Amino acid sequence: MEIQPILKSLRRQKTAALLIAFEIALACAIICNTLFVISERMDRMHIDSGVAESELVRIRSSTLDDAAERSVRTAEDLAALQTVAGVVEVAAVQQVPFGNSSWNSGLSVERGAPPVTGATNYFDSGNLVSTLGLRLTAGRDFRPDEYIEFDALFRADVEVVGSAIITQALADKLWPDEPALGKFFYTDQDPIRVIGIVDTLIRPSFRAVADAPMSVIYPVRNTPGLQYLMRVRPPADLDAVLKQAETALREVHSGRLISRAETFESMREHFFRGDRVMAMLLSGVIVALLVVTALGIVGLASFWVQGRRRQIGIRRALGATRGSILRYFQLENFLIVTAGVVTGMFAAYGVNAWLMQHYELSRLPMYYLPIGAIGLWVLGQLSVLSPALRAMRVPPALATKA
Repeated sequence: MEIQPILKSLRRQKTAALLIAFEIALACAIICNTLFVISERMDRMHIDSGVAESELVRIRSSTLDDAAERSVRTAEDLAALQTVAGVVEVAAVQQVPFGNSSWNSGLSVERGAPPVTGATNYFDSGNLVSTLGLRLTAGRDFRPDEYIEFDALFRADVEVVGSAIITQALADKLWPDEPALGKFFYTDQDPIRVIGIVDTLIRPSFRAVADAPMSVIYPVRNTPGLQYLMRVRPPADLDAVLKQAETALREVHSGRLISRAETFESMREHFFRGDRVMAMLLSGVIVALLVVTALGIVGLASFWVQGRRRQIGIRRALGATRGSILRYFQLENFLIVTAGVVTGMFAAYGVNAWLMQHYELSRLPMYYLPIGAIGLWVLGQLSVLSPALRAMRVPPALATKA
């Protein structure tokens, strides 16, 4: 099949061809970026939190105790929760993964230097690493003599926290080519030594997956707004454990307010609800855009077949086979789609640059472009197939009609 006759035909009907090519270019640009956004949302939803989610429950409660009573009340609460049937570990912490509220700080590897990266701060009142089910890949957990009271952090006569446990991702960020264990980092002017490294522990709230595991655990007791975590021995009923835990806490303090009691699996579900909704909406956008594009191709091809019936009949009378007529329309469609796809690839990067500037989206990977191109080529061939089949059935007798 020679391309030259097809190009001549397209030049005679260039307005319609350009409109379809523009529609395909727009579809290519939008689909590539939409697929990328969906992919990022799916990566977020399937992120490894680093904790034993299926075995963990969280309780948030509050009383009218003042700061002086906080340590006593916390110890009583932890002792009460440890007696709940099925509970094997308990801990108190000021924030948890999927908790949305996050306490962050900038970290540097030299005193007074600009921060290398930001990290979230987990304050461990004791036993947090074991309760969360974190995996220590190097170093050790905190010793009892390394803990400090939260209120002492703001007193000039008390030495600040001198040790911390960090995630492997944070260690790689601070010291890319060196082992992090035993190294010192700074949040202000005082050095903090890395005494342990855990595989991963995500922030309570994050946008980019790459930033999620930037976490530090400090040995700080009795921070305000403590939340209680319980690790349950499978196959205990997590909902039943929560009810028993609420009862145990109210026995310690009858006027206690339980503001939140939930499993980590439900916390994950709630945390990523917006991502799931967005992924479904964007999937709907892609489907709608593909349907509109396909209808445009079908409509144009059907119009051209109707307008060329006598021309097709003449070609059939001169010996053109049905297969050659079918290939003609398929190749014509392929050329239009290709022009639209090439333009759409440049437009896709333009749209991605705009999204990066205004919505903190990552750079569009190159492999999304051929995925979008192949998808639109297949769509084009399928869309033109029905009109092309009608064209190849045009009888040669039409060549003799006026």
